[in-house]
Amino acid sequence: MATKLRLALLQMNINAGNPERNFEKLQEMAEKAMGGAEKPDVLLFPEMWNTGYALEEIDRLADPNGERTEELLSALSRKHRVNIVGGSIAEKRTDGVYNTILAYDRDGGRIADYSKIHLFRLMAEEKHLKAGEKPGRLTIEGEEAGMMICYDIRFPELARKLALGGAKLLFVPAEWPNPRLHHWRTLLTARAIENQMYVVACNRMGQSGETTFFGHSMVIDPWGEIIAEAGEDETILRAEIDLGLVDEVRSRIPVFEDRRPQLY
Repeated sequence: MATKLRLALLQMNINAGNPERNFEKLQEMAEKAMGGAEKPDVLLFPEMWNTGYALEEIDRLADPNGERTEELLSALSRKHRVNIVGGSIAEKRTDGVYNTILAYDRDGGRIADYSKIHLFRLMAEEKHLKAGEKPGRLTIEGEEAGMMICYDIRFPELARKLALGGAKLLFVPAEWPNPRLHHWRTLLTARAIENQMYVVACNRMGQSGETTFFGHSMVIDPWGEIIAEAGEDETILRAEIDLGLVDEVRSRIPVFEDRRPQLY
């Protein structure tokens, strides 16, 4: 098991309705992230990076069964020997379009998938997307982790369920817009503190229609300290985490042992 992990978060602009450009951009940024002497162990991308929120056209634009995404991310992970938590994509299945994370190990094998459970009514997701039906769990370098997508972080029950299942870190791809930066920062920090886990959140930046996105991807430790945070520009945010700190924090403040779920 690896207690230390180097992370690279691809805070990118997304061209709504243009998968071709988005696939090119993602590949360019992933290749750049793998450059340099200290290569990351894990890459994380933002939410719905293949299509953006072109929901009126999503049935036409979505990746059928995630096949194109699988081809690219599997090849990248195998080429660079890196784990990839592939943000999320619009994935077309026989029963509709899902907002789905696909994750891969260093050999290019798919190790997990997760479809967004909570659909965001303010952007009419429920009219165009199907909701997932299972929590997002994966094992990465021998360590247990969880996956949530954007709006999911407003539901603390989900993060707690993942933590009770052994997750030491939580991956969160997002398209979280202005003006709710305070909510973004506060909710992510709360999920880290209350579950004594790392939270690794990758947000997009740029503009889509009338909506602007502020970036501020971040990595938060189990004490709730922000150890890395991007600004509003397109960038690759890098950080190193030590999962041994999770065990230390959980032993010092034994929240999980002191729970009384029979009362609530």
